Parts: sequence; C-alpha cells; structure tokens
Amino acid sequence: MPKLIEAPTVVPAQGTPPKRIEEFAGRVNSGHEEVSVARMKSPKGWVEPGQRPDFEEITVVLAGTLRVEYEGGAMEVCAGQAVVARPGEWVRYSTPGSAGAEYVAVCLPAFSPASVHRDE
Repeated sequence: MPKLIEAPTVVPAQGTPPKRIEEFAGRVNSGHEEVSVARMKSPKGWVEPGQRPDFEEITVVLAGTLRVEYEGGAMEVCAGQAVVARPGEWVRYSTPGSAGAEYVAVCLPAFSPASVHRDE
C-alpha cells in the first residue's frame, strides 16, 4: 500500500533573512536516506552561505527567481526552470529579486547537515 505523507516537517534553514523549508521526504520527515524532497519559500533578499555538498541537488523553481552562484559565474533560474548541482560542486543560492522564490529541491542522497559542507 502506498504511504501517505500527510504533511511536511518544517526544518531549520540557513541564511538571512530566514526562509522556510518544508521537508516532505528525507531524513527528518520520512526516514529516507537515499533521497530528500523539500519545498522552499525564500523571501526577497535571502542569501545563504556557499556550499560544496556530497549530494546532487535538483532544484525546480515554481515561482520567482533563484540566483545560483558557482565557481566561475552565476545564473538566474526562473519559474518553470530547473538547475542541477552535482556532488562536490561549489554553489551559493539566493533570492535577490523583489518576489523572492518558491522552489522544490530534490537531493540524492538525502540532505544532511553533515554532508552539505557550508562555507565558514
């Protein structure tokens, strides 16, 4: 029988001003270690430290624009677009636009604080 996930778990977020992370599947909400799926809602002006995670992150932007900085440049990912960051690749996410952004992040394997390797 399929398992219903009735609601996500809100998990702590990095960056300022604070964003909201709602984990539907992953280490916290469902016990999945191989994948995590979370909806992010980040306000205008949000920025987090750079990171070099051990996991692949596939991000689908639902609304607004997500800025993705990487070694050698930056890109704007708009609603209806997606971006894939590979394991070991340095990235920094932010939402400098006036609307902020809403997006879904899928991490393989599942996100964990120990495997994200944020900049100091």
